[in-house]
Amino acid sequence: MTIAASEAGAAPHVAVLLIELGAILFGLGILGRLARRLHVPVIPLYLLAGLAFGQGGLLNLSASEDFISVAANIGVILLLVMLGLEYSASELTSSLRLQAPIGLLDGLLNAVPGAVFALLAGWGATAAIALAGITWVSSSGVIAKNLSDSGRLGNRETPTILGVLVIEDLAMAVYLPLLTALLAAGGALSVFIAVAIALVTISVVLVAATRLGEQITSLVSAEDPESLLLGVLGLTLLVAGIAEQLKVSAAVGAFLVGIAVSGTVAETAAEVLAPLRDLFAAAFFVFFGLSTKPGLLLGVLPLAILLTAVCSCTKVATGYLAARRVGIGRRGKWRAAISLIPRGEFSVVVAALAVGAGAQKQLGPLTACFVLLTIGVGAIANRFPDRLRPRPRGT
Repeated sequence: MTIAASEAGAAPHVAVLLIELGAILFGLGILGRLARRLHVPVIPLYLLAGLAFGQGGLLNLSASEDFISVAANIGVILLLVMLGLEYSASELTSSLRLQAPIGLLDGLLNAVPGAVFALLAGWGATAAIALAGITWVSSSGVIAKNLSDSGRLGNRETPTILGVLVIEDLAMAVYLPLLTALLAAGGALSVFIAVAIALVTISVVLVAATRLGEQITSLVSAEDPESLLLGVLGLTLLVAGIAEQLKVSAAVGAFLVGIAVSGTVAETAAEVLAPLRDLFAAAFFVFFGLSTKPGLLLGVLPLAILLTAVCSCTKVATGYLAARRVGIGRRGKWRAAISLIPRGEFSVVVAALAVGAGAQKQLGPLTACFVLLTIGVGAIANRFPDRLRPRPRGT
């Protein structure tokens, strides 16, 4: 086949891809304006749009699904590196020290309900361990988007929220290799090796982010915005990819790159990355809907609603106690509490691993429904704390 013939054969696919992407982005722009006009959160609208045009929806956008899948992963990475750019290494380490006990409580409060639900449903021990991970970890991507949209990145409670998220992501860096080894029916040695590699990788990345900040900042520093954008984005994707390859969260790698970059370089990087973050973050939320078959959600909806009710309460307790631990005020405690409700990318990854290994098939649609519900509940409840009246002094 000649090059010309190959290009001619690919042209119709490219045309369809461009049409689908153009329609998606144009539609998301309309939804964004609609959400702003109605004063409602935009994330649930993005998710519903994905459901409407995904598998089994009104129209299957198959040509662009692979592209949106990659864009969704980049969206999470950009959301997390932008969060990291807002904070310094010293703020990260102090927050981790303060929130370490809360991290243990977080695991108990939010992993146990998932395990109990699976055991009561008769799904077995493997599915119980998987569902424990699904209900445990909040969505860093969704929470980062909510914090950015609500203008709360500089709030006093935000470092507390980030401390809990980082502890969860680091715990997942150990949990995922452990789960993978268990699903593969590996022996004690394979489990030990998987966990040891994860721990070593976490330690190296943390040390690099907190001790080599000046060197990393000078590495990406540039006078013109274009070079700075390419340097920061390239380094972020590189570190995130290496972290993912070593079974450590790409989100953790991206966040720590943001932490390492400091000073005016961090401020300029945040400005040039912001439009890209908004673009790819929208793809991240749409992809959840596109990859979900709406018809499968009805069968697991009652269990998903019950699971959402229980696990929303446990996350609220986690966030409230974490904020109270550092002396944050009433509204800040409730903002931290509600911010942690959404689950997302980690829950989907855990469910995919479990179902792919032959665990309970219902974990797939249950997780999709649970993620959609928690994101919706979190987005709707996000405005509640700002309506609270401040308590009179002395009460």
